[in-house]
Amino acid sequence: MSVRPRPGSEVPALTARMTRTGNPAGTAAMWVRDRLDGLWRDEDFADWYPRDGRPGLSPAQLATVSVLQFLLGLSDRDAAEAVRCRLDFKYALGLDLDDPGFHHSVLTDFRDRLLEEGRTDRLLDLALARLRRPEWSASGPPSAPTPPTSWPPCAT
Repeated sequence: MSVRPRPGSEVPALTARMTRTGNPAGTAAMWVRDRLDGLWRDEDFADWYPRDGRPGLSPAQLATVSVLQFLLGLSDRDAAEAVRCRLDFKYALGLDLDDPGFHHSVLTDFRDRLLEEGRTDRLLDLALARLRRPEWSASGPPSAPTPPTSWPPCAT
């Protein structure tokens, strides 16, 4: 698969520290990272991309951005800007603070791939199967908070 290695397997320490300091109560993006990270892996998307050619962005990260975009009602431009500018999005994706993000058209291309050949159902089934595993149900405390759906916008 011609995909750039995913940089976000661990949140960089500085990104985590600055995000938690600026958002002590957390945000939806932080909740998604803390509770749902690992629902998808780049390998889950291997047959979506050609084996040769210029490596693309991490599809697992693009799936996460798409979930955040839906949760927060963001346009493609706004979601791409959030990846470039918002600490909580960098935290959710495991990016360094100076990561430049991507052009908003990447999200359209990703959705186009998602709509081909029943891929949405396959990804949803995979996510649901992973959420049913014992390690997911035991990963958070029983009183784990639900994701916030609104809050004042973060300063960038």
